Amino acid sequence: MFKQILNRLPKKPHKSSENRDGGSSGSSSIASTSSRSSDIASSWAGKNATSPHGLNSSSDSGLNHGNKNPLKLDSKVSEAQMVLQYEALPSFRDVSNSEKQNLFIKKVNLCCVVFDFTDPTKHLKEKDIKRQTLVELVDYVTSANGKFSETVIQEIVKMISANLFRPLTTQSRENKVVDGFDLEEDEPMMDPSWPHLQIVYEFLLRFVASPETDAKLAKRYIDHSFVTRLLDLFDSEDPREREYLKTVLHRIYGKFMVHRPFIRKGINNIFFRFVFETEKHNGIAELLEIMGSIINGFALPLKEEHKLFLVRALIPLHKPKCIPMYHQQLSYCITQFVEKDCELEEVLEATQAPEFQRCMVRLFRRIAHCISSSHFQVAERALFLWNNDHIENLIKQNRKVILPIIFPALERNSKNHWSQAVQSLTLNVRKIFLDTDPELFEECLIKFQEEEAREQETKMKHELIWKRLEDMAAIESSKSEGPEGIHVHRLT
Repeated sequence: MFKQILNRLPKKPHKSSENRDGGSSGSSSIASTSSRSSDIASSWAGKNATSPHGLNSSSDSGLNHGNKNPLKLDSKVSEAQMVLQYEALPSFRDVSNSEKQNLFIKKVNLCCVVFDFTDPTKHLKEKDIKRQTLVELVDYVTSANGKFSETVIQEIVKMISANLFRPLTTQSRENKVVDGFDLEEDEPMMDPSWPHLQIVYEFLLRFVASPETDAKLAKRYIDHSFVTRLLDLFDSEDPREREYLKTVLHRIYGKFMVHRPFIRKGINNIFFRFVFETEKHNGIAELLEIMGSIINGFALPLKEEHKLFLVRALIPLHKPKCIPMYHQQLSYCITQFVEKDCELEEVLEATQAPEFQRCMVRLFRRIAHCISSSHFQVAERALFLWNNDHIENLIKQNRKVILPIIFPALERNSKNHWSQAVQSLTLNVRKIFLDTDPELFEECLIKFQEEEAREQETKMKHELIWKRLEDMAAIESSKSEGPEGIHVHRLT
């Protein structure tokens, strides 16, 4: 009778159905470790009659990507039992097309087992079985000709999470930079489990890039939690892993548009912690490479968020002492921003006189600095503005304000700039003003010459003062006892 009463009670909903309804929400992330372990243990024990090798193909037999401590080979089930039950599954060539998806899921579940590589002599057969299975999975995903179902996507993400998301083993980096230790000269720590990790990363890369992966379905499982933990792995000591992570994250950014703001924010946070807290991170160069590609795709005009990223994250990255490790990538990002936000000619072409007059003073003060730049490309780009008819007309209309601002730069360039091309361009611009308004040009020339004379007079006074001080020091030195006297060093 008690059995009949118990049978009438409503059964607890299956966890896999909850995950499908809610995507990769909290219910998926906080599933109990013990229940997952018992599921895998029962599959190894061969309790599922539908699997020829005892592996359960149900959607809850894998590891949930929210589990921060994936099951190791000998953590819950006895070592002897697992060695006994870990056997290779049939090849995809040996089953019919209708059975391939079930076999694929079984192989994915088989690869959820994480082996300990600290002892290279243990479980060699089982490790080789897993490696061969992972290679088969990569080939299957690459040649897939049908959309991956939600169940398959869920199992794939569980397997990837079980293998990749792990505590990173890092060398002690305390005070290495401060003490003058060059991190680039230190041998990087190579992960001993790389023979499996590399294939898992390749599998993830092929899965994300596959046209058979539906982004609308996959985003429920490749979610913010997944992306966050992927970003955490960039601190890996192994440069091979960071290189794969760079490619994978870039593909995720391209495929999952909904995650783009979150990925940018996550990278920002890593930069903030690195600059203002730790100054220790292995993956800054790789993250900057990703950001360089992202910045290249920014549309104009730049959003306020992107400008803040430049000011608050990229520019402060010049502060840490270990900047040589990522200076090349940082320079590329800054250059991308400059090219994006400084297409001045295009902006001025669309500017009418009233708007131009509101900004021309500050603008041409900056242009005067650019004209005087010793970098010939900077000076040339500034002088090329006069090749644009619309901009030239705006300058001519407002020459009484603009010429006094830039005249000193034009005069000094025409006489002293080392680049012949810059000198030639400067003389052309100078002639435009002379032909347009000779009287104004003469006034600016007289004022410039007077200022030059005053500067020369001030310089001569300074020279005279220093000469007197040197003479006084020489007299005092001759009077003082001992070989050492008083020395006066000029300030330049």
